[in-house]
Amino acid sequence: MAKLTVRDLDVAGKEVLMRVDFNVPMKDGAITNDARIVAALPTIKFLLEKGARLVLCSHLGRPDGTGYQPEFSLKAAAECLSQHLGKPVAFVPETIGEAATAARAALQDGDVLLLDNVRFDKKEKKNDPDFAKALLGNATLYVNDAFGSAHRAHASTEGVTHFAEKSAMGFLIEHELEYLEGKLESPAQPFVVIMGGAKVSDKIQVLSKLMEKSQTFIIGGAMANTFLAAQGKNVGNSKIEADKLDLANEILADAAARGVKFILPADTRYSFKFEEGAETFCTAPWAENGEVPEGGMGIDIGDKAIEEICSIIKGAKTVLWNGPMGVFELDSFSKGTKAVAECLAESDCISIVGGGDSVTAAKKFKVADKLSFCSTGGGASLELLEGKVLPGIGSLSEK
Repeated sequence: MAKLTVRDLDVAGKEVLMRVDFNVPMKDGAITNDARIVAALPTIKFLLEKGARLVLCSHLGRPDGTGYQPEFSLKAAAECLSQHLGKPVAFVPETIGEAATAARAALQDGDVLLLDNVRFDKKEKKNDPDFAKALLGNATLYVNDAFGSAHRAHASTEGVTHFAEKSAMGFLIEHELEYLEGKLESPAQPFVVIMGGAKVSDKIQVLSKLMEKSQTFIIGGAMANTFLAAQGKNVGNSKIEADKLDLANEILADAAARGVKFILPADTRYSFKFEEGAETFCTAPWAENGEVPEGGMGIDIGDKAIEEICSIIKGAKTVLWNGPMGVFELDSFSKGTKAVAECLAESDCISIVGGGDSVTAAKKFKVADKLSFCSTGGGASLELLEGKVLPGIGSLSEK
């Protein structure tokens, strides 16, 4: 996408509004993982070094939009950012208003201010133009580096672009587009897509779009149970989308018509108890009339499936992974997801992880830094892979 980047802006001595994604996990008022703040640092540092008077805005959690709620305040994020930058970060407990205006007016070149949660005002999610204009304030330049919110047409992501003289993307969004669009435009072949997670219905558009580029799809997670059930397999008490069996068969037929290999797990790992420490078993291969016994729940891919999937990964040049192979949050049920993550890390392919639970898994199994790219946006990455234009990117200034 030929949009402006921060490199195209002359920011010296100018007020710049930047949308960041500081929607960090919190517990008892403390940040438990600051990865999203760290991800925004390159763009923040670049703008400050160029002499911008930088005003940051973000959302955090899901406040009700009726005003200030202390549990959703970004104050802790300001303190965390200050530590990373090694300099003071001004903070004001409001988004627009007299205190925010005064704090912005006090900024000097190279200073940074974080406004409080934009979602304290219900006008943010409604993309209210008056709120967007007030949020931009005296800034003439706008930078969006919140990829995780770029699929939302909110005041702070899309609305402000209608009032700024120039709107540009930060390095984080640029990096996301480089992989999710650039590397996947004409991916190095063989290109393998690994899809997991709970719902077939969440991934139908992505599956359809990527079938134009990939000859091999691997399906895991609860999605696989739905496909197996659609083929008449006995999946016991496994989680399935009972109303999507026809859809699953349509996808399988579409893949066959296109000559696409659509690989379901060779076997399934199941358990009779859904709890940490529960004993697990593998079905006989599905091709040999395997089945999940009555009362059993499919919670992961089986050992034969792991072997087959890892063999395919080793022969791939590009792999897109979106969605875990099972309930990896519980160590007892994490074997398949862990194996796929480790196999990707050991492979010499271009390995792209499409946000959400897959990235969480890659971090849990300590392989994230060995993969080519991990997206910071779950919903945003899915919509981009579907071929949609994200409002927070589409609205930026053309080069």
